[in-house]
Amino acid sequence: MPVVRIDSPETDALFILVKLRTVIKFTQEPSKGFRTLPRWSAASRARRLPARYITGSALALVFAVATAGPSARGADSAPRTESSYYSTRSVLAEFFPNSEHVGFRTFAVDQSIRARLAQRLGYAPARDKYTIFVATTHGKVDGYAVVDDEKGLHQPITFATRLSPRGMVERVEIMVYREPRGDEVRDVRFRKQFQGKTSQDPLRLNRDIDAVSGATVSSASLAVGVRRATILVEELALGLSTLASAHAAAPAGDSAARPAPVNR
Repeated sequence: MPVVRIDSPETDALFILVKLRTVIKFTQEPSKGFRTLPRWSAASRARRLPARYITGSALALVFAVATAGPSARGADSAPRTESSYYSTRSVLAEFFPNSEHVGFRTFAVDQSIRARLAQRLGYAPARDKYTIFVATTHGKVDGYAVVDDEKGLHQPITFATRLSPRGMVERVEIMVYREPRGDEVRDVRFRKQFQGKTSQDPLRLNRDIDAVSGATVSSASLAVGVRRATILVEELALGLSTLASAHAAAPAGDSAARPAPVNR
């Protein structure tokens, strides 16, 4: 016998049918067939519906409950899978607790930069501009940070990567995880595998980075995202000649000309 959940549409339809049995009764005699309805006055008939109409409406109601129930309840009963662990401000405070100043630089991705990034990444970058956070103390760079998204199985994973002044990965944190499963990638043992990696490391899954059992897609997504962070910092923030000349020619009021402060 199948098990029916107490709050399922099937039990709602069954309840309606049971209640209808107390209201609508079909009586049949072996020789005369269905018993005719009693004679009512004209006024009484105007206030009453024939049994076949009541039966048809009731069956339509039962069908509506059984079929529309799941979709009607889906929005309310669907579990919320988004889990937020860091905001941008809080993750920067974790990354650079001793830095005197944390600012950012936004780099526009023109055609030449896009072509260079695509050549190194193996795919065209998704954004037209990228923001790189810069932590400094007494004018000396303490490190860089990139906050980015990479698609998991169905939803994007928001993560942050801290890099050394030379572009080496020092720490990776999951900021927002939106999948119903696979958040084992937040495990310290998995994230520590990225430490010491640079843009020269391909970060191939199960070669350079061991995937987490049950979270293979999320593991691969983070490997792709962290590698992109290393290349973005090297190409955009570490003073390549083409970028350096472009920044030197930028107007004094351009936001890309110097780091902007981040409120902490």
